[in-house]
Amino acid sequence: MTYALPNNLSSYWLPFTPNKAFKAAPRFITGAAGQFYFTSDGRKIRDGFSGMWCSILGHCHPKISEAVNAQVRKLDYSPAFNFAIPETFDLATRIAAQFPAGLEHVFFTNSGSEAVDTALKMALTYHRARGEASRVRFIGRVNGYHGVGFGGISVGGMPNNRKFFGLALPGVDHLPFPYDARSDSFTKGEVDRDPSIYLQELESLVTLHDSSTIAAVIVEPVIGSAGVFIPPRGYLQKLREITQRHGILLILDEVITGFGRLGAANGASYFGVTPDLCTMAKGINNAVVPMGAVIASQNIYDTILDSSRSGIEFFHGYTYSAHPLAVAAGLATQSILAEDEVYARANALAPFFQEAMHSLKGEPYVTDIRNLGLAGGLTLAPHPDGPGTRGYALFLAAYERGLAIRSNGDTIAIAPILISERQDIEDIIEHVRRSLRSLG
Repeated sequence: MTYALPNNLSSYWLPFTPNKAFKAAPRFITGAAGQFYFTSDGRKIRDGFSGMWCSILGHCHPKISEAVNAQVRKLDYSPAFNFAIPETFDLATRIAAQFPAGLEHVFFTNSGSEAVDTALKMALTYHRARGEASRVRFIGRVNGYHGVGFGGISVGGMPNNRKFFGLALPGVDHLPFPYDARSDSFTKGEVDRDPSIYLQELESLVTLHDSSTIAAVIVEPVIGSAGVFIPPRGYLQKLREITQRHGILLILDEVITGFGRLGAANGASYFGVTPDLCTMAKGINNAVVPMGAVIASQNIYDTILDSSRSGIEFFHGYTYSAHPLAVAAGLATQSILAEDEVYARANALAPFFQEAMHSLKGEPYVTDIRNLGLAGGLTLAPHPDGPGTRGYALFLAAYERGLAIRSNGDTIAIAPILISERQDIEDIIEHVRRSLRSLG
């Protein structure tokens, strides 16, 4: 099929993209099916990153497409303030059933960024409702990514996402990055290292500020956007113990780890930790229509609702919360995940993916490899021209060879579609291998 390409590229400002470089040599995606994208110049590009971690069942899944098409013919939009469609309750119930017991109540948003800001607001509202309005401080983590809202960049710890935008939220501290490349490089799965060395700072912050001022700690179960870094064994359990002891809420950002990436329903279940709040998005409905969510504990929900005798209990929400098309895509996705036993399938494929990832050790410029479930990360030696140059060069080289991957500076993330076969994994890794060898 021939596509008429736009004559004017100036109007659209691309997100998280070097716009000048893109517009000098644009990459237009015009279609997709299963494991592949199709481009305007007639090429087929393997998706080695599940969209943006989010197309977990592949592209244009017929059952999801049919569900969305049926919904738009029946109801295109309904307000979420003072109204609801019945299917939303079914979706919330299916999602809640996949999280640890005690996490019961789902609040829908339109993205992971919105989910994070919602969770932060829930934490503040909860403490205020129980008479501890002094708990307003948040603690994130160095190299953490929690979206691009002002709340998310405040608790996030990626410098380029923060430094251009002023002070953001006040009263935010950050825990150390729980990974030591000098001793932990080329490890498979969780590192056997005492997690206490990375959590001493939390105890110090409690001493400095007093626990009565701290609302919540927010972390990713696996540090995803920074390049797939896995905390040491026992880290989340120890973090949960410290936060509970001081009455601090624990928020797990499951936007990447939710819905099968680790071979389990979510990171909380995988690591055996029950937080107070979890954020999610991406795979919740295979990214067919924007959607995110927060799941809250029974305690948080009851405390906030019981604090108000009548009227609105939580002054927050979005025009497109629980959009009917997003809900339809979500129900279809959740049905496929269950019927096709996708979590078990991903878990069974994870050891093969691990060995495939680590087969890249010794290839040019590779200084570290990490993996857990179907998430893998590479670190490349910096190019003399500056940080990020080699990572972006690998992204471009892989694309020219027919593979889409994700670069963030000199770290590369690989996230296969969850229903991949061994041959798909082999193909991804071989494309990466040949692309590495082509770099100058």
